[in-house]
Amino acid sequence: MVGLATVFGAGGGTSSYAEVETANVIVLWGSNAREAHPIYFHHVLQGVRNGAKLFVVDPRRTASAEFADMWLGLNVGSDIALSNTIAREIITAGLAHDEFIKNGTSNFFEYSKSVEPWTLEVGSRVTGIPAEAIRELAHAYARANTAQLCWTLGITEHHNAVDNVLALINLALLCGHVGRTGSGLSPLRGQNNVQGGGDMGALPNKLPGFQDVEDDVARTKFDKKWGCVVPPKNGWNLTQMFEAIERKELRSIFVIGENPAQSEADGAHAVHLLESLDFLVVQDIFMTKTAQLADVVFPGSASWCESDGTVTNSERRVQRVRKAIDLPGEARDDIQIILDLAREMGHDWKYGSSEEIWDELRSLSPMHAGMSYKRLAELGGIQWPCYSEDKLEPSYLHGRLWDADPTKRGRLAPFSVVVDEPPVEATTPEFPLRLTTGRRLDSYNTGVQTRGFDSPLRFGETIDVSPEDAARLEVRDTEVVKVSSPRGSLEVPVRIDKSLRPGLVFMTMHFPDQVDTNLLTINANDPKSGTAEFKAAAVRIDRIKQRMPVAGE
Repeated sequence: MVGLATVFGAGGGTSSYAEVETANVIVLWGSNAREAHPIYFHHVLQGVRNGAKLFVVDPRRTASAEFADMWLGLNVGSDIALSNTIAREIITAGLAHDEFIKNGTSNFFEYSKSVEPWTLEVGSRVTGIPAEAIRELAHAYARANTAQLCWTLGITEHHNAVDNVLALINLALLCGHVGRTGSGLSPLRGQNNVQGGGDMGALPNKLPGFQDVEDDVARTKFDKKWGCVVPPKNGWNLTQMFEAIERKELRSIFVIGENPAQSEADGAHAVHLLESLDFLVVQDIFMTKTAQLADVVFPGSASWCESDGTVTNSERRVQRVRKAIDLPGEARDDIQIILDLAREMGHDWKYGSSEEIWDELRSLSPMHAGMSYKRLAELGGIQWPCYSEDKLEPSYLHGRLWDADPTKRGRLAPFSVVVDEPPVEATTPEFPLRLTTGRRLDSYNTGVQTRGFDSPLRFGETIDVSPEDAARLEVRDTEVVKVSSPRGSLEVPVRIDKSLRPGLVFMTMHFPDQVDTNLLTINANDPKSGTAEFKAAAVRIDRIKQRMPVAGE
């Protein structure tokens, strides 16, 4: 969200899902949408059936890449190098959208100078992608009448995550692929309602509706409505919270529906910090590893089918969620738990329903003002912004940048000079393999919601290795090996995967009770977003000496 908000002022994807079906070119960059976002991938496949050319940029030849016209298998962490190389090729070939650049953007001269060193030869050497493949993607994207550029955690789970996003936004600005039907930028969110959480102000520097917490005018509205003074300074993101715990500046945390004991990089260190707190409260429907560390657990949190409210997906579409079944036993809705807690702290918040809370939001957030519950139900969901109840805005954002009247364009979209930086942790003779992490189709995040039952699709965690590395290491499929990084070691079965290139191994975080992958990952964080570099740790694989059988066994 930070990169999009930096350039455009709002941290949301610029297009709708339907628009990908009409695009001439689709680029999935750091996104295995086939497994991680299968509903969106159906729209991608429809676009391909309608004639779109599909490019997949990913270190692995993923399930998504199997549907692509071209797979560009880049070295982990070389995304900015590839973007800058593509940009230089577009500029030198005379394919940049000069009119859009002149009227809708700023800082182009500085940007164009910054990419000048990135020839096809240089880019190929750094990324590992053949120069001709880079050239083909550059020309196809620039020449397309409409193009969609999509990304997810393969771009954002790096120590320079925001710069990675800015690098992709640069390409859209360069070719005019934003602010009009069919062309846009689509960040596919990592979990359900991540977009909605950001929209509601669950960001350390934003109030609901992406209004700056340091904006005196915006803050005054909330002060008046809430009857309190909103602090006029940015808060901490999760990474900064953990850093504050280490400095002993933060001594208590309230965790709702999150499992940082297993989702944070360098997991052993994260658990140590959580254990050092004076007071930890967890509100969750499951007894997670984080909840097991808590001083107080509120176990009454309702599941999705027992709740009433809204969710917002990756295309900024707000949809109603209706309670399907009643809460069991003494369980209570999240809203009720929070209201009761506020009352115990001396604040009598008088909300009778989720709709009352939503209507308060609409009164404070202009981009949600036109979304009454009734209208959301009638239309099956509405994309923000929606400023009034008698009008719908276009499905795409930032059309103002194309306005013929320069006074209506507002703030121009700036190009960003971004510098290629390799992963923080280099491979070495001691740790010669690059571990990257991701997701699989049938499982979810830290596995809290998808473990505990037999699956015909997946039986647990593996470390996926290339056939070449398996032969070199003399390991067999299903053989249990020891995987080590500078932070720790674990034992896990091998899975030989032809989609991997030599030197690259892959794991997920879906089965932490069996294999806690985050014992291996590095706690190197992007200072702008707080995201850890889950995609690039250095590891080694050692065979485990088989125990000799004891007589009589």
